[in-house]
Amino acid sequence: MAKREITPPLLQGPTAKEKKYDRQLRLWAASGQEALENAHVLLLNSGPGVVGVEILKNLILPGVGSFTIVDETDVVEEDLGINFFLTDNSLGRSRASETCKYLMELNPDVNGHPIQHSIQQFLLDPNVLEKYSLILFVAPSGHSTNSLDTVSTYCAGKGIPLFYIHSLGLYSHFSLQLPDSFPIIDTHPDPASTQDLRLLQPWPELKDCMESKTRDLDSLSDHDHGHVPYLLLLLRFLEDWKQSHNGEPPTNYKDKKEFKSFIASRARTNNPEGGEENFDEAAAAVLKSLNKPSLPSGLREIFDGASSSQLASGKTPNFWLIAQAIKEFHTKHDSLPLPGALPDMKAQSKDYIQLQNIYKAKARQDIDEVTAAVRRREKVNPITQTAPIDRKEIEAFCKGAAFVKLIRGNPVLTSTSNHGDTSSVPRLASSYQSLKDEDSLLPIYIAFLAHDAMLQDDNQAPPDEHNDETTLKSLQQHTQTIISNFAAAAATINKDADTDTPQVQADMASRVKPVLEELVRADGAELHNISALTGGMVAQEVIKVVTKQYVPVDNTCVFDGIASKSAVFRV
Repeated sequence: MAKREITPPLLQGPTAKEKKYDRQLRLWAASGQEALENAHVLLLNSGPGVVGVEILKNLILPGVGSFTIVDETDVVEEDLGINFFLTDNSLGRSRASETCKYLMELNPDVNGHPIQHSIQQFLLDPNVLEKYSLILFVAPSGHSTNSLDTVSTYCAGKGIPLFYIHSLGLYSHFSLQLPDSFPIIDTHPDPASTQDLRLLQPWPELKDCMESKTRDLDSLSDHDHGHVPYLLLLLRFLEDWKQSHNGEPPTNYKDKKEFKSFIASRARTNNPEGGEENFDEAAAAVLKSLNKPSLPSGLREIFDGASSSQLASGKTPNFWLIAQAIKEFHTKHDSLPLPGALPDMKAQSKDYIQLQNIYKAKARQDIDEVTAAVRRREKVNPITQTAPIDRKEIEAFCKGAAFVKLIRGNPVLTSTSNHGDTSSVPRLASSYQSLKDEDSLLPIYIAFLAHDAMLQDDNQAPPDEHNDETTLKSLQQHTQTIISNFAAAAATINKDADTDTPQVQADMASRVKPVLEELVRADGAELHNISALTGGMVAQEVIKVVTKQYVPVDNTCVFDGIASKSAVFRV
């Protein structure tokens, strides 16, 4: 009787969740998705409220954990024409409840919570913001600009990211307030730039592999000779070069050019191809791969800040503990932990896999050393004693150490901000210089500041009780005050900056006027297409902040719906 064949077990396929979020998992991986699902976003909504709902839509679809909408208004006829998450049955009902109900239909995995309170009433409880991981504050805030200042101050003290958003007529704007020290570990740099082959500092296992594969290089068959990995060729020829150059590798351009010629001369040309691809790869890699490791300026700043004072402040303790451990590693080895990734190359599969394993083993060894240093620090640091740092977090930092970015957040600049504050002066001065550029989009931002200032003015009635001419005049007066404040900041830094101020300021004000005219025409109304686009832009930045992947805007973005242009400014 013939032996019965056993059907092999089925390979485990992707889970339902992996299928649902397949595309975004390719962007920010499981760690980013987990961070998104643990987030609780608070929307403080005002005005027509369309842009806030559009932001939430773009966060609910990829699976944000929870959201809360604070909105005091009831649904009116005007809402139905611009808010796609309301129906005729919503008329007269709470706008927060109705939009929340329809938003949750987009993704049953997401939890929504409506609160029908004014922003001022909601903020009466001093601890009400504690449970939220990110806050969206939608303008026009009207007489609640003080509420924005309250939220901004609270977020700055607690390290909670805050977005302040405008969308009126054909213009929109958003500003991002991040904590004072906000690290982005997974910045997703160009893969080609992350390759650290460590050819000038080979470790024993890599040297042994090179010796075994290139010891009898000239006696290899044409096939084997043409498939020696170029990394091993470079190591072999570096050894040969050092013997005739006092043990030194090629350091300057002239030496490297000579070294490339030396490599090319060792290639076999008496073959149908007239050369060997692996030798071409080796020659091409000389300039980018034979450089002594240097500490990136951004990482040097982090190392300088990785002190006990940062840990004592309670700001991102995990980040600073790992930074201290990697600093110790760098001091000891004069290099960062090996990322462990290899580029594609001409090689036989078994040789390439062997090289991969050597690099991965070295990377794991470096991570183990950094992890041990972290664990030592955890024992003496009370901040993280109760919760050891996940090894995956340490591993991510080690692999991307050369590209870690530390963003220094600044408070949101509002119409009531102290423009003479020491921390604001450099930013205002820089903005003042940008305003001199006739093609700059910064006048849009100035116009929104003026709009907020007008609504905040206790002696100013709401604009819909005015004729357009009076409203425009009020906006222009506030614009002139804002520009004057910017000019004063510039003069503080550059004493000669005020020599042409009257004419310069007049030119600036003239460039802001068309934006003011559009805001007056809009009369507080949003256009759905502008708010939908802005909602997508803000949601993208929210995801960057929540996942701590990719680098968010720093720190203000404006959109011109007339010219279909956007710009980012640090103000």
